[in-house]
Amino acid sequence: MVITEFLERNARYNPSGEALVEINPTEERDNAQTWREASLIELALPDMPYRRSMTWRRFDRMANRIGNFLLTRNVKRGTKVGILMMNCIEWLPIYFGILKAGCVVVPLNFRYASDEIQYCCDLADIEILIFGPEFIERMDSVHDSLEKTYLKLYVGFKDKCPDYAEDLTELSRFASSGNLPIELHENDVAAIYFSSGTTGFPKAILHKHSALVASCETEANHHGQTADDVFLCIPPLYHTGAKMHWFGSLITCSKAVILKGVKPEWILRTVTEEKCTIVWLLVPWAQDILDAIDDGRIDLKHYLTDQWRLMHIGAQPVPPSLIKRWKKHFPNHKYDTNYGLSESLGPGCVHLGVDNIDKVGAIGKPGYHWEAKIVREDGSEVEKGEVGELAVKGPGVMIGYYKNKEATDEILKGEWLWTGDMAKVDDDGFIYLVDRKKDVIISGGENIYPVQIEDFLRANDKIKDVAVIGLPDARLGEISAAIIELKPNVDASEEEINEFCMELPRYKRPRKIIFADIPRNPTGKIEKPVLRERYCDMPLVEAQIKS
Repeated sequence: MVITEFLERNARYNPSGEALVEINPTEERDNAQTWREASLIELALPDMPYRRSMTWRRFDRMANRIGNFLLTRNVKRGTKVGILMMNCIEWLPIYFGILKAGCVVVPLNFRYASDEIQYCCDLADIEILIFGPEFIERMDSVHDSLEKTYLKLYVGFKDKCPDYAEDLTELSRFASSGNLPIELHENDVAAIYFSSGTTGFPKAILHKHSALVASCETEANHHGQTADDVFLCIPPLYHTGAKMHWFGSLITCSKAVILKGVKPEWILRTVTEEKCTIVWLLVPWAQDILDAIDDGRIDLKHYLTDQWRLMHIGAQPVPPSLIKRWKKHFPNHKYDTNYGLSESLGPGCVHLGVDNIDKVGAIGKPGYHWEAKIVREDGSEVEKGEVGELAVKGPGVMIGYYKNKEATDEILKGEWLWTGDMAKVDDDGFIYLVDRKKDVIISGGENIYPVQIEDFLRANDKIKDVAVIGLPDARLGEISAAIIELKPNVDASEEEINEFCMELPRYKRPRKIIFADIPRNPTGKIEKPVLRERYCDMPLVEAQIKS
C-alpha cells in the first residue's frame, strides 16, 4: 500500500467531510471583531473571514491537478520536487500531488536563508521547486544559480508571480482533476527530509512509501484516533513531526486544523471554535499557555475545552514540572510524549503512552511495530540503569542519507538506527533520555548531561527556558554554563540561581550563569550550536560554587 491510497479512499467514502481547515488569526476581518478573551463562547463563528476549509473530495482533486500538471512538464519517476512554503491549506494537496506523479517530495525548512535553499536544492538534486510569496526575496538572489532546478513554480493568490517563475495556481487550474496514470509501489522512494541541522549542515534523508504508511498506522494506534477526532496542527508541515502526527487524521478520515500562529489565546480559541480533541504542542507553547493562565491574561471559563481529550508533546525532552502544572489546569487531559527523529520518520518509534502519567520524564517504550535497545560503543546492550546510546529498529527507519554513504554507515548498523541520544532504561522498561551524545559535557573527567540540569532549573518559578552548554576551560577541559531566559517582568540574580542549584550534586552545578533569550528552531529544539558560537569566545568567569 502507498500513502496516496488513503487520500483517495477518504475522497470516495466521505467526499463532503471537512479534511483541512486553515485558521489565520493575523488576517484582517470584515466584521471588525477582534481576537479577545472575553465571552469567546458567544463569539464562536465558524465562517469568519480568517477561516478557509477543504473537503476530502477537493483535497484529492487538487492533488490530482498538481500531479497531472507536473506530468505535462515531463517529470519522471523519482524526479525531486521541493516545497518551500509556510503552513497553509494548499501545502498538503501539493505534497500529495507530487507523490501521485511518481515524484519524490522534498520539503524545505521555511527558515532557510538563500544560501541554505541553494545548498539543499543542490544536495537533493531538486529539479522543480514550488515556493510561496514569503520567499520571493530569498529566491531573487539565488534563482539564477539553482542550476539543477530547471522549473520554479510560484504559489500565491495576491502577489505577482516573479518573472523567473511560473504561476502554479493558474497553471494547475487547467489540469485534469482525474486520477493519474502512475502506478506507485510501497518500496518506491517517496520523500527526502532534511535533518534539523542542529549539529551542522542538514543531511538529506531518504524514505520509502512504506515508511509513510507505517507512520499513519503508528499514530492512529498510539492515540486511538477515530473519524470524530479533530487534530490541531501548529508546527511546520515541512518537518516530519507535524506531518506524521497529521497522518493519524489521514488514516482515520478525520478533520485537521492548521493554525497559523502560536499565541496562547489563538490556540485556545481555535480549540473552542473548531472543537479540537487532540493538540500537539511544543514545550515553549505549553509553557506560554500556562504562564498566560497563571498571570491572569487567560481565563479558561471563556473557552470550551471539554472535548479536548489529548495533549501531547514531542521534539525535545519534556520537563516533568511542566506536565505537573498542565494537569493542575487540565486535570482531565490524557498526556503523551513522543520521541523520534527525521531518520526514523518522526515521532512514534518510542512513546510514553496515554496511560503512563506516573512515568512522566520518560520518553516511554518502543512504539507500535518498533524495537529499541540501549547500547555501548561496541554494540553490546547496557545493564538496566546504565547510560548508553539509544538504537531503534522499525518500519520507519530511513533508507539512508542521500549521496552520503559515510554518514549513513555511521548511524545505520544493519537494521538498527543509532540515534545519537544517550539514554537509560528503568526496571519497568521505560526509556529515559539523558542527553544528545554530542552535547555531553566532559568536565574534569566527569560526564555531565545538560538535560538533567535543564530539567532541574525549569522547576524554578522564575525561569521560562534554559539551555546548558559546555564552554572551554584550560584546567577542566569544559565547564557547564546555563543560559537562562527569565519569565517576563521577573528578575533574578546569579547568586539566587546558584543558591537554587545547591540541591544538585556539586559537579552538576553550572559554573557560569548567563541571562539571555534561548534560540529554538521551528520544531522547538534548542539551537545549541548557535549558543556555543555565541558564548564560547567570551571571557570565562566561573560562578562561585558553594561547598
